[in-house]
Amino acid sequence: MALKLEPGTRLVVATHNPGKARELAEILDGRFELVAAGELGLPEPDETEMTFSGNALLKARAAADASGLIALADDSGLSVAALDGAPGIYSARWAGPEKDFAMAMRKVEERLEEAGAEDRAAWFTSALAVAWPNGPAVVVEGRVDGTLTFPPRGDRGFGYDPIFVPEGETLTFGEMDPAVKDGMSHRARAFVKLKAALL
Repeated sequence: MALKLEPGTRLVVATHNPGKARELAEILDGRFELVAAGELGLPEPDETEMTFSGNALLKARAAADASGLIALADDSGLSVAALDGAPGIYSARWAGPEKDFAMAMRKVEERLEEAGAEDRAAWFTSALAVAWPNGPAVVVEGRVDGTLTFPPRGDRGFGYDPIFVPEGETLTFGEMDPAVKDGMSHRARAFVKLKAALL
C-alpha cells in the first residue's frame, strides 16, 4: 500500500525545541493538526545514531510508538567544511543543556581560529522522518550550502542561523524574513521530498 498523509491528520511533532516546532508548522502550512512531543509530555529519546537520518527516524519512531499518533521528526544541524563536518549531528549538543547557541556559535568561531582555517564553507542538513505507530516510516534529507560569517547577525530564526549566509544571498538566516528562509532552507528542501513521497 502507498503511504499517504491525509490533510487534517493529527501529527505529533517529535521536538522539544519551540523554534523548530514553529518552523515545521509554517512549512506544513496548516495542512495538519500538530501537537508537539513536549506538549504531550513525551520523553526525549537519546540520539544514539551517527547520521541525521538515523536520529530523525529514532525520534519519529519513539514519538509515534509512545503517542499512538503518526509522528514527524526532524534532525538537523550545521556542518563546517574546515572542521571535517563538525558540529554535524552534535549541533544541539554544542549548545549545552541550556541550549545556548550564542555559546555554540562562539565555539564554531574558536575552532576555526584554532585550526587556522580560512575556509568558511558550511552547510545545513535536515532529515525529516515520518513514522506510523508500530508501523512503516519514511525518511528524506535536504541540504543548503553557504558560508559562515562572524560576528553573528540577526535575531530571527534559531540555532546557528545568525552565522550562516546561504549561497547567492547576502543576509544570514538570522536576518531573513522567516518566509524567505522557509522557501530555501534545508528543512524546506527536505519537505519538498517528503511531500513527493507522502502527499
